[in-house]
Amino acid sequence: MSSDLTAHSDNHLSQSGPATVALVGAEFGWGSSGKLSAVLSALRERPAPPLRFVGLASGLGRPLLAEHAVDAWHDLPDDPGRLAPAVREFVRSQGVRAAVVVLDGAAAAALLAAGVPTVFVDSLPFLWSEGDRAALPLDATVYCAQKSVELPPECLDVLADARALRWVEAVIAGPRAPEPAPAGARRSTGRPYRRALVSLGGLRAPKLGDPGHYPSLVVPAALEALAAHGVEEVHIAGNLPADLAGRLVDASIAPPRTTTGALGHGAFLERLADSDVLLTSPGLTTLLEAGGLRVPTVCLPPQNLSQIFNGRYHSQALGAPLRVLWPKDVLVEDGALALRSEGEDNALELIYDSIGRAAVGDDHRAVRTALRDGVLAALHRSTGVDDWGALTTTIGTGGAAQVADALLGVLSTPEPS
Repeated sequence: MSSDLTAHSDNHLSQSGPATVALVGAEFGWGSSGKLSAVLSALRERPAPPLRFVGLASGLGRPLLAEHAVDAWHDLPDDPGRLAPAVREFVRSQGVRAAVVVLDGAAAAALLAAGVPTVFVDSLPFLWSEGDRAALPLDATVYCAQKSVELPPECLDVLADARALRWVEAVIAGPRAPEPAPAGARRSTGRPYRRALVSLGGLRAPKLGDPGHYPSLVVPAALEALAAHGVEEVHIAGNLPADLAGRLVDASIAPPRTTTGALGHGAFLERLADSDVLLTSPGLTTLLEAGGLRVPTVCLPPQNLSQIFNGRYHSQALGAPLRVLWPKDVLVEDGALALRSEGEDNALELIYDSIGRAAVGDDHRAVRTALRDGVLAALHRSTGVDDWGALTTTIGTGGAAQVADALLGVLSTPEPS
């Protein structure tokens, strides 16, 4: 992000033109932008007044939204003390009528303070405790919390104070919005896996030191396990640096046709739908999208706090241990979870430091070997799963439409005179 609010377009519309809606996604991974993409697709499918979209921040996820008509993207200052005046100027100059914000509590609070009705999308409500309360925009015009397999009591205590809480289903989209597969449908029908997709997200999180630590351990282990399982073709996608992805592919252990490269949201969903199996760092949006497409999915080791929950919920819903754990001398998950009562950042610090030490330590090869064995074992166990849509079915798939309806409801409310 830049030090000043800067626009990447000078396209301004008068107040008599389409209603201007601001879009904001958290600068953490690609899940937020995937949700914004799903909401924009849902808006296209409903009768709505003319709308103009402008993006705020979301630098990491902008490429995923390239297929949508976003008039301009604006950066925000790095200095938190300058956030509020920068947002006020953005609202004034762009004539912002409403906003949809995914997981960026600070941006949502600044928009609300600037008088903008704001729909806040919280896809990780199970994560919060009293230590996170101050970071959540509980006074959002509509607070859309995504349903979950489980909701710990500490998160419910916090969300009980949301002014306009609305529980929504999974905020996801599929390629060309396919008809959902029937419950209980089995994707693989017993055939061996030949085409795999490996997806890594969350590698540009604000407080993450070296984004190469996690993939340097996990990618070689995953590729070796896939080759041992008989996979012939694999693509590595996600927000890891392009030069790093190529360096991590060892032709002596990888499947014969291994490619790398980031994919836009639509292209990712199409590639996912065409894959026999997905190996992914357990971001919730990706797990739900894979479930909607009934693609067999194995969770790679978690790289942040929410992914511990996501991997557990995924295995619980599918009735099989489908996630790969870190060796206990790298990270004990319960130790990280115990720190969340003090706020998410405390747990993240432990997780990031643990992975970093493993990546540069003398025993990093032993860690890779343990992860390879864990991936291979999970792949074998995956053949016994009957319903790959169980997690998605539990949560539902109508969240994007529900968020779109919340926005349209906000826009239908007359502006104060």
